[in-house]
Amino acid sequence: MHHSPDAVMSNRILCCVVICLFRVGLKDAVVTQFPRHRVLGTGKEITLQCSQDMSYVSMYWYRQDPGFGLRLIYYSTGIRTFEKGDVPQGYRVSRNELQSFPLTLESASANQTSVYLCASSEPQRSTAISSLHKKGANQGVRGPRPQDS
Repeated sequence: MHHSPDAVMSNRILCCVVICLFRVGLKDAVVTQFPRHRVLGTGKEITLQCSQDMSYVSMYWYRQDPGFGLRLIYYSTGIRTFEKGDVPQGYRVSRNELQSFPLTLESASANQTSVYLCASSEPQRSTAISSLHKKGANQGVRGPRPQDS
């Protein structure tokens, strides 16, 4: 029995996850995501792990789809403190410690096939950092922008 690629893909979702390294300030922060790649059936729950080694307060989850820039899913400004981004539907997050910000796809669907990116940033002198990340995501930048001094 032969299945067309479309029929096979309709029964699976592919989540491509990459390891991101961001240079923040004078120190190198390492942000690690797991798993790197994941294929699973639709309707299943999956949690993508994101951890960082600098105890930065702010963490972000983005998705990047073909033809789009980065779109913010959720961001966090501390333990048990997070806000919805531009595309939060079908996702949930938690933040029980500064180093970790997992993203859960509640019921994986084909429209969630994407590249998922996690980022962290150190505290800023201004409270405008969240709006900078949201503004940058809306404009399709390639990652978090450092605040101008």
